[in-house]
Amino acid sequence: MNLEQLRQAGVSDRRTRRLCGAGGPWRRLHPGVVLLRNTAPTRQQQLHAALVRYGPGVVITGADALQAHGVKCRAESEIQLLVPHHCRVVACEGVRLARTARLPDPVQVDGLPFAPPARATLDLARAVPDPARIRHLLTLPLYWGLCDRRQLLAELEVGPQRGTAAVRKVLRELDEGPIQAHGLATRVLDRVPLPSPSWDQTICDRRGRRIGEADAWWDEIGLAWQYRCTPGPGGGFSHLALAATGIVLVRCTVRQLRQVPQEVAQELARAYGDASRSPRPKVRAVPQAPTGDVA
Repeated sequence: MNLEQLRQAGVSDRRTRRLCGAGGPWRRLHPGVVLLRNTAPTRQQQLHAALVRYGPGVVITGADALQAHGVKCRAESEIQLLVPHHCRVVACEGVRLARTARLPDPVQVDGLPFAPPARATLDLARAVPDPARIRHLLTLPLYWGLCDRRQLLAELEVGPQRGTAAVRKVLRELDEGPIQAHGLATRVLDRVPLPSPSWDQTICDRRGRRIGEADAWWDEIGLAWQYRCTPGPGGGFSHLALAATGIVLVRCTVRQLRQVPQEVAQELARAYGDASRSPRPKVRAVPQAPTGDVA
């Protein structure tokens, strides 16, 4: 709550200062912004306080925006805010301000204005010097299906160019296909109570000879899932060799992951039950060398 609201409620500035003093029941979060309790503020309360401090037109970006869009990512210590370029307020402790002439149309989540996923990701990545960390951040919106590489590149082109050399290099080299497919697959598994599989495995016989690949593999029961299959005829015959060993195999396309995830989840659940009731095939799995980034 800001001081003007407290005054309108009949609380004088002097009384507010006393209530926010040592041992008082209230806590001052920013100049002119008060929390009406003396407990550590939640992140949501910190976001609300920052918006009260800097006024309308401000947009939350960075990690907080990605979390608001549903991304599981590490929280940053500072709140990142986009403010109009004419704004001349000074950043308070725990808040990082970026003045911009390109304020995005905010996405409202729980009453708070957040930057769209592509903008939030790039605002976060620009401030990171480590290429590995940049690569991880850029995979997040791809993995969670919030935007694609083309949208990230477009946002990068129209945004400020300072500090983007490393981001641009990583983004151009990024292979989005495996990242998006894996993200879709994990969300399919969220729909069924199955144990976590091993990902990207080469299935071999007992002598180590390759039989085929599994995008996901449940070793205890010999269940394989291939979710990057080519629709229609073609796409190789490794699935026939896998099935010949007694492996229970589920196959689908990335389009099916995206369009009919519930049907794929139900098929996996049925296959898991079938594999649990069958003798485990005499095969072993070897992790594949990574071919793409996974968030």
